[in-house]
Amino acid sequence: MEPKTICMIGGTGFVGIHLANRLGAAGYRVRVLVRRRQLGRDLLVVPTLRLIEADVHDERELVRHFDGCHAVVNLAGILNELGGPPGDAFRHVHVDLPRRIVSACRRAGVPRYLHMSALGADPDGPSLYQQTKGEGERAVLEADPARVAVTAFRPSVIFGPGDNFLNRFATLLKLSPGLFFLPTPEARFQPVYVGDVAGAFMRGLDDASTRGQSIELCGPQVYTLRDLVEYVAELRGLRRRVIGLSDRMSQLQGRIFQRLPGRPYTLDNYRSATVPNCCSEDGLARLGIVPTPLEAVAPTYLGFAGRQDHYQDSRRTAGR
Repeated sequence: MEPKTICMIGGTGFVGIHLANRLGAAGYRVRVLVRRRQLGRDLLVVPTLRLIEADVHDERELVRHFDGCHAVVNLAGILNELGGPPGDAFRHVHVDLPRRIVSACRRAGVPRYLHMSALGADPDGPSLYQQTKGEGERAVLEADPARVAVTAFRPSVIFGPGDNFLNRFATLLKLSPGLFFLPTPEARFQPVYVGDVAGAFMRGLDDASTRGQSIELCGPQVYTLRDLVEYVAELRGLRRRVIGLSDRMSQLQGRIFQRLPGRPYTLDNYRSATVPNCCSEDGLARLGIVPTPLEAVAPTYLGFAGRQDHYQDSRRTAGR
């Protein structure tokens, strides 16, 4: 039987690397569309994978590269805008791109589309991130299922080797003095392991019951942001006193930090944190996946500080 072909957008990111390795191991042919080939160098170890330079915002190019594909997976997303009018970059990636991808799927005859949304995605949410994620999710789920069957996945914050969540706090804690000032300390999260998210996408490829559905993905436990930051400090062997900021001071920090290079924290991040990032359903169980506890994985890449950087890089390259 001819191997099925999957085309990925956003495949060079954190989740994409893990998913691409799983697809390759399962015998799929994988096409990953990238702006520049060098961005996907970590994926070159997957023997069935092709890196293709393409402008993913050009629908004609998408149609051409989607030809012959069994499914398209869209993992593209941004957490912060780095410039321009507020909302424009979010809308470009979270709304306009998914619409363009679904249209290209119809034109190319691709029957299946898997979409990375986010827990808390809501067109009426308090943050621009949540609003645009919600608009994009709603737009793709409105596609004619007779032409393109769509499934949207809504993960909470994702952890694992190479993540941008726990690792960011590890870096900030290391750079801080004895006190660490934390905005929205009581914000609630239900972190999900990247391997479980990749597993959900794998199951979704051929599970007909998920079509037309939006599926929440969470780990087994709810934590406050303070809990998570203190746990990271413990794993890194850092003695830090975490000082939770009030709501007013959290907003002020967002206004100030969003003016810094790289925008490490923004007012939009603050607004997102005002909504609990916890699941109302056990989407992983529905897919037959047992959620991986944070405590089973985080020590392998946040602990043992002297070896952490090399170990993290090795695991990320291997797709584990």
